Amino acid sequence: MLRHITLALFALAVLGGCHQQQTWKLKNVRHLLPDLKFTMQRAGDDKTVTAADYRGKTVLLYFGYTHCPDICPTTLARLRAVLHGLGADAAKVQVLFVSVDPQRDDDATLAQYVHAFDPAFDGLRGSPAQLAALAKRYRVGYTKQGNEPDGGYTMSHSSAVFIFDRAGHARLLGDETAPVDAFDADLKQLLAG
Repeated sequence: MLRHITLALFALAVLGGCHQQQTWKLKNVRHLLPDLKFTMQRAGDDKTVTAADYRGKTVLLYFGYTHCPDICPTTLARLRAVLHGLGADAAKVQVLFVSVDPQRDDDATLAQYVHAFDPAFDGLRGSPAQLAALAKRYRVGYTKQGNEPDGGYTMSHSSAVFIFDRAGHARLLGDETAPVDAFDADLKQLLAG
């Protein structure tokens, strides 16, 4: 009996040693952030969509605005490069760009902006309450900066890219400084899991 228990424990130890732990290049936020949940309008068709509409795809969620002078276009260009690096697996990933400036980012403007980076990207806009709820859910800050005489202004906003698995669970967090190959390596692991 003791011999059988010893053999069983040895087998478990060997099998446990064969199981490799995932290592991530981006920040692992599993169990630290809530699941993907929202209701917003999709730019281009102004259709109401929810997080459930994106189940089955790995989602990259980014907050920004179309008049952003630097960080937003740079980040969206990098996300396009990330998808390019995934090859055929890019079809399993959805980039969602949430406007923090719904006052200026109307349906047509937002659709044109995100589709200029990649036709597969979805731009999302919502009411001030919907935007505030989604931003609060993921601890994203955004504020209007300066009222210029011509009515112009900028938006200060967080620059994180939130990555959710196919079931909508928060998994990883990247930012505008994370290398494209770090995104690609982690997304390949996530898609394979």
